[in-house]
Amino acid sequence: MKFKTLSVIAVVVSPLFAIAPASANDQIAQSLCSYVAANDKNSIRKTLSDNRIRIKNVYDGIQCDGLPLIRFAISKNSADVAEFIVKQLPGSQVAASGDVEWAQSNGFAASPVLEAIKARSAS
Repeated sequence: MKFKTLSVIAVVVSPLFAIAPASANDQIAQSLCSYVAANDKNSIRKTLSDNRIRIKNVYDGIQCDGLPLIRFAISKNSADVAEFIVKQLPGSQVAASGDVEWAQSNGFAASPVLEAIKARSAS
């Protein structure tokens, strides 16, 4: 009888533990999006450092308003943050992203971020 009760408790309680990290990750992603929109490079650095996260490890999993971080930064005119993110990503990933083409076709051809993207893509 005790074993059956413990099994039921384990089944009911275990999903609760799985939810906590996901909500923490969602909170970090939301914070990063708000810092990108505000062009707040220092807060992004602090959030990444405090949570022991490297942007290159989470970049593909974070979208803000349906856009990858760099495109979101370009759309919000957050050049400092976009250049910081570009420098943190591998050159091959930046080159394969299509961000330059996206920016040019969406009216952001004059963005100063494009030069940083092109320079990083070449390395």
